[in-house]
Amino acid sequence: MTRLPLKSVHRRVVITGIGIISPLAIGTNETWTALCQGKSGIQTITRFDASALDTQIAAEVNNFDRRDFFSNKESRNVENFVAYAVAASRMATEDAKLHISEHNAHRIGVFSGCGFGGLHRIEQTHIKLLEQSANRTNPFFIPSVISNMSAGRIAIHLKAKGPNATISTACASGAHAIGEAFHVIKRSDADVMIAGGVESVISPLCIAGFSGMRALSKRNHEPEKASRPFDLDRDGFVVGEGAGILILEELTHALDRHAKIYAEIVGFAMNCDAYHISAPDTDGSASCMKQALESANISPETIQYINAHGTSTCLNDASETNAIRAVFGDHAGSLAVSSTKSMTGHLLGGAGGLESAVCALSIFHETIPPTINLDTPDPECDLDYVPNIARSQKKIVYAMNNSFGFGGANACLIFKNMDH
Repeated sequence: MTRLPLKSVHRRVVITGIGIISPLAIGTNETWTALCQGKSGIQTITRFDASALDTQIAAEVNNFDRRDFFSNKESRNVENFVAYAVAASRMATEDAKLHISEHNAHRIGVFSGCGFGGLHRIEQTHIKLLEQSANRTNPFFIPSVISNMSAGRIAIHLKAKGPNATISTACASGAHAIGEAFHVIKRSDADVMIAGGVESVISPLCIAGFSGMRALSKRNHEPEKASRPFDLDRDGFVVGEGAGILILEELTHALDRHAKIYAEIVGFAMNCDAYHISAPDTDGSASCMKQALESANISPETIQYINAHGTSTCLNDASETNAIRAVFGDHAGSLAVSSTKSMTGHLLGGAGGLESAVCALSIFHETIPPTINLDTPDPECDLDYVPNIARSQKKIVYAMNNSFGFGGANACLIFKNMDH
């Protein structure tokens, strides 16, 4: 019998499972440990010969075996972004001890954030098409590369038949997916949502494209020091890959099955700078943070930790710092702000998923991961960025995650400690 929706005047949404595939490690606990140890996942590119490019470094996922999650036949036609999404989702459902059956499948949905889809296979297929013949195009090409297969394949593998969508808003994609999944549960369209972000586009076209925008670091001689948010010597971001997936669950539903709870999601906002195709705007990101605080019905002074967008580009880091100061005023100096992109690189559409997971883990483990490579702070970036060493922080009550994307897309999520 189909389970009826849980009726509630005020439905609360909690995080009961986390799955992470990252450049630091395969797995949530392993990634969290590496983050707290201040390790870098950035290295010289191995996926292709990047010696002719200005940027020759990236944050690649290593030691990932898709055969752990797919049959041998299926694994040959699954792009990395889909493989990472499915793997992280399986990890998250196992962590949450969530059993999906025919009785609850229609009340469990999937929202994924993904910016590019299967860009690498598109490149390869186009080259093959030009060199050989259109008749040699693999029949799995289209269903392998379209972005919505991140959410579609998760649902197919886990048999989740509820609301399903992939959101593509550049670097805000993962955060938007989580925020919209939060609203799906609050309005009773589902009891559980598998939500987060994924990306895997370490390819010649991607690296050359971002390099052409002068957005990437060229610190090829010391990759582990290339991503340095808020540092005076930063020279651009580093492309990363991976997935961060959360299990969002209606509180009563979670309590009824005695689920572990990492944190509660209490606020979400999204808006647009309406300013520029790629440059950030302080007013837009500040407005988004203010709206998220209003959504959570809390004052700025209650936030203790912000996982910043913090890309390591000159424009973004200064703009985000100014936005935080505009929103938090005198309290800005008391905030702990860190950018885990200093270790993972920038997961693009997957960033908001991974970094939301970091916020929940920070609350759960009472620890704030550092911003590494912050050796010479930029005078324009004058907040407490938790430089280089993780910080024990007892009773983080509220944490915020910022994600900002090209086209002026902004997203802000607020997480709460369930003990308060």
